Amino acid sequence: MGASTVQRGQNPYLEVAGNPGRSCKICRIIDIVPSDCPPLFARRLVMRAVGMVVISAMGTGCATTSGAVPAAGAANAAALRVMTFNIRYGSAPDGADAWPLRRDLALRVMRDFGADVLGLQEALRFQLDEIAQALPQYGEVGVGRDDGLRAGEYAAIFYDRRRLTVLDQGWFWLSDTPDVPGSMTWGNRYPRIVTWARFADRVSGGAGAFYAFNTHWDHESQPARERGAGLLMDRIKARAAMTDPVLLLGDFNVGPDNPAFQTLLAPWGDAPGADRLTETFGVVHPSVTEQIGTFHTFRGDR
Repeated sequence: MGASTVQRGQNPYLEVAGNPGRSCKICRIIDIVPSDCPPLFARRLVMRAVGMVVISAMGTGCATTSGAVPAAGAANAAALRVMTFNIRYGSAPDGADAWPLRRDLALRVMRDFGADVLGLQEALRFQLDEIAQALPQYGEVGVGRDDGLRAGEYAAIFYDRRRLTVLDQGWFWLSDTPDVPGSMTWGNRYPRIVTWARFADRVSGGAGAFYAFNTHWDHESQPARERGAGLLMDRIKARAAMTDPVLLLGDFNVGPDNPAFQTLLAPWGDAPGADRLTETFGVVHPSVTEQIGTFHTFRGDR
């Protein structure tokens, strides 16, 4: 699944990447996906007044076989390039697709896209260390989901330190006790975590200050997904700097019609014009209504 964004009037407006000729009255591009990215390779959400959500299932949000990715900053130096990538946990017994054999390709995809904000899912500590060594421009926000330290998968946020500065950061678990590391109370067999950070953009005409949230929803428990969606939105709405845009990235393990996903799209109040999430993939590719997703079992055909 894809990405979503909301923006308030005093912040720079956002454009939807891949369709630079089309902008809404409160939007100027945040460069999310390559303009030549086939529609089935990416899914994106945009919020109409406060931020951006990127939702991915199993992949980078855009994985092309041609390798044609525009150079970072080629279209708009102020555009914020955003990527979500479930890299698959590195200890999985994936045979010919095991992490040591696909690592160089994954690193090349990250390097070629040149994201300013990179949300990773399923990353283990050793994978994050290898990415940081190969791409030293990135800083990292996040903890292991099992103990709040280094154990288990991360929903880490990498950010380009040449452009962005961390103003605040944190994490919480999708459970009845969100501040207890490793907590699980909604039927999920594995802990589910949300990592967030508030950034300052040093580029003139860029995003200014904004939030980024990154998560990985449960693959089995629908109650966990639905209650997790509610908690996630509550935390987003309660952020300290309420006028800052929000960027939400993640692997949500659901389709666009799932009630948990629809929770992300609900208006943030009853007043006309209330803030809400808008699906950017639908804005860029309004004619694509079927077979939307990114899970491809390493075959690259999604």
